[in-house]
Order: sequence, then structure tokens, then C-alpha cells
Amino acid sequence: MYLKKRGKHKIFIGMAPGVGKTYRMLEEAHALKQEGIDVVIGLLETHGRKETADKAEGLEIIPRKQIIRGELTLTEMDTETILKRSPQLVLVDELAHTNIPGSPREKRYEDVEVILAAGIDVYSTMNVQHLESLNDVVARITSIVVRERVADRILEEADEVVVVDVTPETLQERLREGKIYAPQKIQQSLDNFFQRRNLIALRELALREVADNVEEEAIATIPNGQFCNIHERVLVCVSTYPNSVQLLRRGARIASYMNAPLYVLFVANPERFLTKAESLHIDTCEKLCNEFEGTFIHVTDTNIAKAIAEVAEKYRITQIVIGESQRSRWQILLKGSLTQKLVRLLKNIDLHIIATEKTPASKR
Repeated sequence: MYLKKRGKHKIFIGMAPGVGKTYRMLEEAHALKQEGIDVVIGLLETHGRKETADKAEGLEIIPRKQIIRGELTLTEMDTETILKRSPQLVLVDELAHTNIPGSPREKRYEDVEVILAAGIDVYSTMNVQHLESLNDVVARITSIVVRERVADRILEEADEVVVVDVTPETLQERLREGKIYAPQKIQQSLDNFFQRRNLIALRELALREVADNVEEEAIATIPNGQFCNIHERVLVCVSTYPNSVQLLRRGARIASYMNAPLYVLFVANPERFLTKAESLHIDTCEKLCNEFEGTFIHVTDTNIAKAIAEVAEKYRITQIVIGESQRSRWQILLKGSLTQKLVRLLKNIDLHIIATEKTPASKR
């Protein structure tokens, strides 16, 4: 039995309405049509933007399906007609849209999945604030809870994700010129969602999300266990020394400067038990790590350097923070320092050795 090859999905994502996602999608569609590709518009939302409407001219549009609800006539994308028409490529705007109750599928992205399963390629658009996993983050940034959301797997499974990016200042200027919303909505939008600080944060979310996808693809394609890092990731190595708290705070500042996720590692020696005071100290480090919204990692190994290197590889760490050695010079000469061992084991990772107050009475 012949099975149709799944269509390819390309998503145009942006930080907010008005960055030009739909316009860019239409531009690429025209170029493909010139090359002889059979392209249709499955669903287009111009929101009254003349430039966008003009750009759609010359492309075949599949009429929307009309749905009667009482005295209202509502419209949705006609997925069944698209399947019958069976173009090579279909354009679908606003991936996060929720369909009218009673529709065959609840979400527009579910319609897209049906189209892809039929072997038809899809170009679609969405804003980063509609991504399910970012819902709480976006609410904290903008004080707005986004109701329409797209499952993360849709972005993860896409064959290509393109960020359509403009500066916050450019986007605000477009808004003032009436290119995004009607005049009566402009000032309200500038005072709320389109505040510069919101746009800066949303822009970073969009750029990071695509960078994550690129990094995952790179990791999947690089052989021999090598790995590729696009984002910075900071690992702080704590011990039972009291100065670990100071070290952790310093590492958290480094992570903050780099806008990087924070990881904190404690390597326990299986050949000795921690005292009550030491256990409480490690608990304090874990609580502090949680306050900094980091990830606390607890492993057991007699070889501390090897354990750190393994964790660094697993979590794709780019920066490691350790304290300077508490050993005497004779101990370092006889057994070598942790720093020396890490330098030999680590590749493409920066090592930060933080000077801290000596605590001779403490034990590792």
C-alpha cells in the first residue's frame, strides 16, 4: 500500500503582531509561484492592512467555509476543500486560532496537521506569545494572559522556523503610522502590549526559541558525540566548604549578565557521609539555587573532575564556575588540582576560578 509522504511545514514567527510575518510568507509564496509551484492561500488575515492585502493579489485563495450560528454567519478555513484541491503548498495565517465550536477540529494547527498528513506543504504564521510553554512567562512580562495557544510540539516538528524580526522602535513606529491597528486602538496598544520593555522581552523570546531549535538540530546531526552550543549555560560547582554560597551568588550574577540558564552541581563522595552541618549547607545551596531559578544537580562519584565533565557534556554547559583550591601547595603537587584536571577534560568550555576567603577549618 502506497503511503503519502508527509508535507513540509515552515513557520514564520515573530515577537508581536505587525512585524511582517504574513507579508514575508506571501513574498516567498510569490517567488515559488514564479518557479512553477502550485500555491494557494488557505487562510489569510489582513486585519485591514493594505500592504498585506495588496501582496496577496495574484495568488489563488480558497474561499472560507461559512458556518451559521443563530443570526450570525461565521467563517473558518475550509480544510476539506483544500484537501480536494490538493495544491503543492498552502498558506495558513494565525496558527494559534481557535476554531468555532462544533468545527471538526478545535485548533487551526490541527487542521494544518491534517493538510500535512495529506502530503501538502504548509507555510504558516504565529507570534511567540502563543507558544504553550511560554504562556506564564508572557503573562509575567506583559500582564496579559494569552488565551489562544499552540502546542510546543508543532514548533519542534516544523521543518523550518523563520524569525521575522524588527526592532521594538520600528514596530512602535509602524503602530503609530496606522499600519497595524485602526487609529482608535493605537494609543491603547502603545500604553499596554506594545510598550518598549514588553517588545524587547518578547523579541528575545522569539530569537531564543528559534536558536533552541537550531541548536537541537545541530546536535542531532553532529556525529561522534560532539555537541554544538548556541546559548550560554553556566554551571556552578559547590562543595561542603562554606564559601560555596558566595561562589553560587557570583555564578548567578555571571548567568544573569549572560542571560543564561544556571545549573548548580554538588558531587558527593560515596566513601564518606556528610555531617549534619554539611547536609544543611548543601540544602542551603539548593534553596539558593531555586531562588535564582536554577537547576540543582546532585551526583555521586569519587572522581570529582570526571563527574563535572560528564554533567557539563550532558547539559551542554559553556561556562563553569569553581572556587580556587583549598588544598595546600604540597597536596596540589602530589595529587594535582581540580582546575588542572578540568582543563584536561573540558573542551570549548570557559572555566571561571573565583577567589574566595580561605576556610582552613572546613573539610571537603
